[in-house]
Amino acid sequence: MHEKLAVLKASLVISAFTTFSLALSSANAAILVGNTTGNNVLLFDEQSGAYLGDFITSGKGGLIAPDDLNFGPDGNFYVSSGNTPETSAILRYNGKTGKFIDVFASGGGLFRPYGNAFGPDGYLYVSSFLSDQIRRYDGKTGDFIDVFASGNGQAGGLNGPNGLVFGSDGSLYVTTQGSIAVNGNPTFPGLPSQVLRFDLKTKTSTVFIEQPTPSPDSFGFVSLLGLAFGSNGDLFVSDFANDIRRYDLNTGTQIDVLSTNYTGTVPSSNFIGNLTFGVDDILYTVGFDINTNFGTILRYDGVTGEPLPSSDNNGSIFVPTSNKLLRPIGIAYTSQSLNISIPEPATTVGLLTLGALFPAWRRQRQRQVVK
Repeated sequence: MHEKLAVLKASLVISAFTTFSLALSSANAAILVGNTTGNNVLLFDEQSGAYLGDFITSGKGGLIAPDDLNFGPDGNFYVSSGNTPETSAILRYNGKTGKFIDVFASGGGLFRPYGNAFGPDGYLYVSSFLSDQIRRYDGKTGDFIDVFASGNGQAGGLNGPNGLVFGSDGSLYVTTQGSIAVNGNPTFPGLPSQVLRFDLKTKTSTVFIEQPTPSPDSFGFVSLLGLAFGSNGDLFVSDFANDIRRYDLNTGTQIDVLSTNYTGTVPSSNFIGNLTFGVDDILYTVGFDINTNFGTILRYDGVTGEPLPSSDNNGSIFVPTSNKLLRPIGIAYTSQSLNISIPEPATTVGLLTLGALFPAWRRQRQRQVVK
């Protein structure tokens, strides 16, 4: 009887261990989110929204207040990091493992980098928010090249540059907050928040999108932030103060407005971060509750603009408010297989079972030896 019981327990232990072993797998496609107050980058399953763990752990490689997240032409992962002149940099990580590679670009007066984007000319463009500049770096070596553009403190200028994206026309599109940097702090003299379009050859800009009417759910201001192109070429722009606006790239005409007020209050108690597109024209953004800084991931159909909540959620909520998301701003999508082991829920169950059964199994074996 004792031997049968011991065999049964041993079988359960082996079963638990097998569950543990099989539960370790690689993430194939995922949403990556940067926590500005957690100093880390998290992974979420692109289909279920399940939390998969840290892609970059807190502070790894000197990561501080991550903002824009992008995969470069080399497949590596580039993160805007730092909030002082000494810490401001673009950090480079392995695009599949999250392993820190190096400080790819820094210096040249970079101060609180926000948007970063690789241009068709082979340069890395970075918006230096607290110096009102766009800086260029060599796309292969990270060496500082030049100051591509600077703010002028006037409407239509590069005042508080934020998101960057290159269009199919080869132009650089930039969101401006409408602020002016003074002694390392943004001031708000009443300048508009706009989308500027830059010609790379001449370095000249025009106002592509004037400041829109504030969202009816906002606190009465506009702060354009994220930029992303849909498959049909329309430009999607997120407003930190609420809503995502969609524009025709040819005319700059507003086509649609996607509501992002997931907290349901007026004014909304949530703000909105960057944008990214996944497969099948699925649009993702992040937001956070200003009362707690806890964040949420929202999902939309990028063609129709319809909200796409995950199971058991409503509105556009893909990942409900979580204390793992700490004032998230940056977001990116990857379809490449990530070479990191992701423990699934079954792993935890397996480990708990193993831990619970092992002492009893050991006592049984001890009694058998004594006899």
